[in-house]
Amino acid sequence: MAHQDKDYQDLVDRIHYSDRYSDDFYEYRHVLLPRQMLKLVPKEYFQPDTNVMRLLSEDEWRGIGITQSLGWEHYEVHAPEPHVLLFRREKDYQSKYGNAR
Repeated sequence: MAHQDKDYQDLVDRIHYSDRYSDDFYEYRHVLLPRQMLKLVPKEYFQPDTNVMRLLSEDEWRGIGITQSLGWEHYEVHAPEPHVLLFRREKDYQSKYGNAR
């Protein structure tokens, strides 16, 4: 899904990436999409029975404009705030794998 539209690019530029935090196994971050962006995300990215965003593959979340280094996975949805996507990756991923896995 590629968007060349200036308005869409403005929304992509407003995506907020939280600081990273970690536990013993993973590092985490939240990605906050501008709420208006949800209207432009493909309908098949939402669960039909609940209209909550499903877990997205890396190609899907990159396709809507989210940019992160390698190793991140969309691991959870938070139904009350559908514009907040929760990501995690293996702790020390880059020192273990560099830029390729």
